[in-house]
Formats: sequence, structure tokens, C-alpha cells
Amino acid sequence: MRRSARVALAAVVAAAMLFGGGAVVTGGESTSTSTDADPTPRPRHSGVASDDALAPSDPAATTSPTAPETATPGDTGGATGETGTTAQPPVSGDRAGTLPGRLHTEGSRIVTASGDTYVIKAAAWFGLETSNCAPHGLWTISLDSGLAQLASMGFNSIRLPYSNECLAASATTSISAQANPDLVSLTPLQLLDTVIDRAAGYGLNVILDRHRPDSGSQSALWYTDRFPESTWIADWTMLAERYRDRPSVIGFDLHNEPHGAACWGCGDAATDWAAAATRAGDAVLAVDPTLLIVVEGVERQGDGSYTWWGGGLSDARSNPVSLAVPGQVVYSPHDYPRSIYPQSWFDDPAYPANLPSVWEENWGYLATEGIAPVLLGEFGSRLEDDTDRAWFETIVAYLAGTGISFAYWSFNPNSGDTGGLVADDWVTPQAEKVAALAPLLGPGTVVTPAPAATPAPAATPAPAPTPTPGSGPDGAEDGEPDAGEGTDAGSEGAGDAGPSKHSASALLPWVTAPAAPPGVPWVARAPAGGGTVGDEPAAPDDATGETAEPPASGGPLSAQEGRLGALWSVQSSWESGYVAEVSVTNSGGASGWEVSWDDPGATAVLGSWGMSCVIEGTRVVCTGSDWAAFLSPGQTVKAGVQVAAPAAPASPTLAVTAR
Repeated sequence: MRRSARVALAAVVAAAMLFGGGAVVTGGESTSTSTDADPTPRPRHSGVASDDALAPSDPAATTSPTAPETATPGDTGGATGETGTTAQPPVSGDRAGTLPGRLHTEGSRIVTASGDTYVIKAAAWFGLETSNCAPHGLWTISLDSGLAQLASMGFNSIRLPYSNECLAASATTSISAQANPDLVSLTPLQLLDTVIDRAAGYGLNVILDRHRPDSGSQSALWYTDRFPESTWIADWTMLAERYRDRPSVIGFDLHNEPHGAACWGCGDAATDWAAAATRAGDAVLAVDPTLLIVVEGVERQGDGSYTWWGGGLSDARSNPVSLAVPGQVVYSPHDYPRSIYPQSWFDDPAYPANLPSVWEENWGYLATEGIAPVLLGEFGSRLEDDTDRAWFETIVAYLAGTGISFAYWSFNPNSGDTGGLVADDWVTPQAEKVAALAPLLGPGTVVTPAPAATPAPAATPAPAPTPTPGSGPDGAEDGEPDAGEGTDAGSEGAGDAGPSKHSASALLPWVTAPAAPPGVPWVARAPAGGGTVGDEPAAPDDATGETAEPPASGGPLSAQEGRLGALWSVQSSWESGYVAEVSVTNSGGASGWEVSWDDPGATAVLGSWGMSCVIEGTRVVCTGSDWAAFLSPGQTVKAGVQVAAPAAPASPTLAVTAR
């Protein structure tokens, strides 16, 4: 392991001591069960929890991608231990003074007001776009400890997904009153205020990411019947006004992963994403001209080629996004490894040496030719196999060599296809990933969770009212076809044969998660090529691992036995499994419960939340557990399970039984 990686591990190990009080990170390949959330066979991460003393176990033995040595800010020497890591003194207090303030662009650089180059080093913390309307994990950790953990790893920014639906909601769910007593009563918008203010105290900028229109699923286009373009723009301008005096809010990611019918510069007002981004960007900058406008790419490019959702920017060369205020556009592709979808370039005999040319053609040229800055808005992996490790090593080296900004997906461990930067306990660092990112993040510094007092949230103005269904983009007539909208599958749009690349899914706090209140969503990533994607339901991201579009099979179904009633539905399905949600209501006395359904194809239970599930013959049998084990009269609980199967059952026989 290179020295920068060893130093990074030392910092996050020390951070884990502060935040977790006893978790252990060990180096090297482990035969123990990984702590990374996984909807597939247990991954082979090198970061595992044990009962030993808190210290790296020969970090030099950790298997991790290597990359060219790069300057590691803060690696200035100091006391060196037996492992050769440099001890960094803990940092505490308000770090808002380290923030760069508002940014602009010059050529391919993002720069500060004084003209210094600034590289955005972000991680996504999702949840505000799901039915919880709150960053995930706050059922277990405090907001401060999560922010301190990210700052300790070396990140300087957070990419914070949200949904328009959550902006208008009156309450959040799943926040622990014990871990976060000051957050429970806040509206989602007030919570957003608080996250932004607290993040600034840890030296973290915020990029707001409109990840979904509603909290159930991602959309191919920037609008849906329920949330037309007018609402999309009105909410963005409301946020621009709300945060114009918060310089730590540096950018707006206008819409997550345009795909399906979305095109670049095609001239069709209903599908031309570049034109829509121009309209929204100009509206935002009319309110606050100092915000970065982050514009993602499209799935299908002008030459007919397919790439990742939001990943195609080759047409920006001839048709750039040109805003009324110059110097504020940042282009933002997404890129993932073969484990997310087997793109054709992964079969090239030259792999992984061919990857830089793929990236250059699709989006890298914008930065390397000095055209415009690039922020790689999502990338991540479980690092379960050599193919993914080769991709990870190569993309880290490419980012380091080009100076391109980035946002890692994700901090959350409940990202079904990528896992997270921390284990299921939301505290223990995933050592191999942290080591692999060290060439980009530097050594990290332990940041203690001691922020300045959070100001009282501002009064919550009402976001744009949710319109009635039927409106297309502004200028389009009601009743006009909304091609490809409102779904999270790769089948939108005529001829759309490309992959249903992930989206930020938020389904699963897995069975190992601490007891959580009702409403905790799941995350399992959409697999590929036209399958139903559960982006976050509650939901599973695209590896991210982000209710999904209505499934072709799988409910909803109901069952009743005496005082107990149950509803069962599939939240997401793909070629190798599905996620089902169960809602159980008790109209009588206190009772335990069991729910079961037919599924002859089920081969394994991969994870569950709120219930314990097994396969008995041809049925999946689930018994309420943890906080959902017993129901009081009038109480309703929701629980979930991920099942390995070739398909979700279409119309299974559902049964509910009191226990």
C-alpha cells in the first residue's frame, strides 16, 4: 500500500474510534463476513469489524488499487508509528473558515474569487429524496458524527440528493430522537437548512442534487405529470433565494441521470435536456448569479451510442449549455464498473487500458481540452472482484491526472450495488475503499464532532404547489405524450435498448442495522438492460443502491386474518431478484405477526428489515422482528425483504397470521 493510503487509513481508524467507540478496521483480505450492505453473496472487503483493539492490522497488507503518487495536502510529516503512517492531530471547532466561498469557472478550471483552482471532492449522502425525506442513517448516528466522518476522510463537499415531493412535505421519518433530538420535529426543508449549516461547520460545501421529482422513483426526464417543468424551476429558484446568503451551497445539480427519451440538442422541447438545463440554469442565476450550475449528460448520444444514465456529454462539444451569466456551468457525467452493467468497453481485450479513451470521448475532453470543468457526479463500487478493482484504480488515476472534480457514490452503506464508505453500523470505515481513494483525498485528518451552534431554521416558504397531473413541460399542451417520463427502467423511449444504469437507490438498511423506527427505506440498485429499477421506495440506485415504477408483477396484494391485515407489494425487481414491502395493521389487541407468500423460484433471502424471513418449501415466510415484532391496537408497521429469484411472483397467495 502506498504511503498516502496508509495515512488515510490511520485517519479514518482514529475517526472510527471517536464515532464508533470500539469498532475495528483491519487490513488485508479477510475471510470474515463483510460489514458492507450487500444484496448479493458477501463481498470481500478488507474493512471488517472485530472485537480486537482499535488499530490497523498491518495496513500495508491491504489489497487496494494503486495510482500514481500525488500530492496529499496535509501530509506534512509528524510522528510516525510502526506502520509508517503519519499521525495527524485531531481538528475540532468551527471549520467554516476553510470553505472557498462561491465559485466560478475559467476554461476547464473551477476557481475561487481570488482565481485559485478548487477541486470539488464530494461524497453523496442520500435519503432526502426518499420517502423518509431525511438523510439515511440518522436512525443510528447523529448528523454531526456523519459529517465529521466525511470531513475526516478528506472530502470537502457533500452531494445532497432531494426530491421535489420532500421539499413540500411537512415531516420526516426514521430520525432517532435519541441520536438527533433536535432534528425530529423539523420539516424536510428545515432539515435541509440544518444539514447545510452543520456541514459548513465541518468545512463541507453542499451541492444540491434534484435526484427525483417524487420520492418513489427516478424519472428519465426533468418533469413528470405530477411535477411539470414549472414546478422543477420554481423549486430551484426558491432554493436559490433561500441559500443565497449561505456561501457553502456552491452548486445545483439540476436533474439526476437524464436517460431514455432524453436527448441533447435535438430541438424537441419535450425531450431536449440541454435546452431544459439552459432554461433552468438561467432562472437560477437570475436569482443568484454565483451558483455553479451542474449539468449531467444523457444516456443516448447524438451518434446513437449508449452510455450510462446521465453519462453522455459528447454532444456538448458542438452544442454547449450557454447561460446568460457566463462562467458557471460544470458538466457532470456518471460512470460505473462492470458490476453495475456490462458495457461493451469492458469486453475490450485492452481493458482497462482502453478506459481513458472511452472517458475522453464521452466527457473527459471537456476538461482536457480546456473547454469546461467536469465534475464526475457519481462513481463507486463494492470492489468485489479484480475487474471492478481495475476500473477503480484506472478512474482514480484518471481523475488524479486530470484534476477533475468528483462526487463519490456513496457515504451510505445501504446503496445496494455499490455499498458505502462505511459499514452497516454507519461508523466503521470500509478500509479498502478509503485506501483506494487516498490518491484523490489525501491522508485525511480526524475531525471531532464539535460544531458551532446551529442557527434556528428559517421559516419554511411553501415550494411551488404540486400541480394536477397532465401537464408536460412549459409550452406543451396538456395531454401531450410525456415520452419516457416517470419510470426507472431502461425501457423508456422507442428503441431504448441501453442499460437501465443505476440510480441512487435507497432501499435497504439491512438486517444487521440497529433497531429503527418505521419508515426506513431500502436500497438495491437497478441491474441493467430494461429491468425494473427500484431507485429508493422507498426504493433501491443505481448502485447506488436509490416506490419504483409500478412493477409488471408483484401486487399489491392483501390478506386478512381476524384483527390482522397485511398488504404486500414489489418495490423493485430485476433478473436475479426483487424487493417486497409488507405493511401489517392490527385492529385488535397486541399481537406478533407472520406473513408468507408463494414464490417457487425463490432461492435465498438476501436481507430484511423489520422482520426475519426464511424460505420454507415454495413459500417465503416472514415474522415480525426488532421494533416491528409486536403491534399495538391500531398500529401499522412496514417491513421489507430482498429475495434472490429469477423473477418476482406475479400473483402469489398471501397469508397473515397472528403469533
